Amino acid sequence: MNILVTGANGQLGNEMQLVTKNSNDHYIFTDVCDGYTKLDITNIDDIRKMVHENDVRCVINCAAWTNVDAAETAGPIVETLNATAPENLAKVMKEVDGLLVHVSTDYVFGGDPYNVPCKEDQKGTPTGVYGLTKLHGEQKIQATGVDHIILRTAWLYSEFGKNFVKTMLNLTATKPQLKVVFDQCGTPTYALDLAQAIFDIVENRKYRGHSGIYHFSNEGVCSWYDFTVKIAELAGHTACDIQPCHSDEFPSPVTRPAYSVLDKTKIKDTFGLKIPYWEVSLRKCMDNIEKKS
Repeated sequence: MNILVTGANGQLGNEMQLVTKNSNDHYIFTDVCDGYTKLDITNIDDIRKMVHENDVRCVINCAAWTNVDAAETAGPIVETLNATAPENLAKVMKEVDGLLVHVSTDYVFGGDPYNVPCKEDQKGTPTGVYGLTKLHGEQKIQATGVDHIILRTAWLYSEFGKNFVKTMLNLTATKPQLKVVFDQCGTPTYALDLAQAIFDIVENRKYRGHSGIYHFSNEGVCSWYDFTVKIAELAGHTACDIQPCHSDEFPSPVTRPAYSVLDKTKIKDTFGLKIPYWEVSLRKCMDNIEKKS
């Protein structure tokens, strides 16, 4: 099967390139930047041309607008990338009776107070433009009737690009003291683990008859403070004094979810996935970061 991957230069796209190296399928990695097959997913005709010329039967959409704060003032481009583009991909895959795998976010939640892990059928209550446009993307995909696997994930990090782990590695190595919020809880997710889950579902054709929304993050729960303390501990950055603080000490244009732990029962039961604990995956990622440096 020929499989198209969008957003190939992002965190998840880079991990997808690693996990698919020995695949029985043929992967086409696309992005708008140099080094990849160029594809503008905001243009449905461009998608249609790419799909028909390459006999594509599955699209894995890793492309999105992900800058949460900047989304508040960026204008229509956020809706275009996070909702219209996925709808375009869904429409074209529907035309060829194909599959769309789409990555969404825990930010579709957050407006209502809750303290138990979010299930897939929980009502979306996004608190900002980013979450709202990602929710719109999910809804538009579903409305096309295409076979789809929508994967909501959270707190994504990797050895690629900019992310929380790499930022905290730098700050805990260079700052004598650091304040990190402790009143936002969730689960860090190693992009490599998400890529491997996607690969397993697609490579082994587990998706057949299982269209729907699924949650994927690593196992466990922590705050951003806990996450930072573990990063510093594993890196041996003992000189930095890391202090917990409240979210309101760091004013933001967006109210982030206070509790965005995702319930992963459905994805584990449906596809037989075993998901690593977040500290185990963090250690693996940091080893990979060290090897790259």
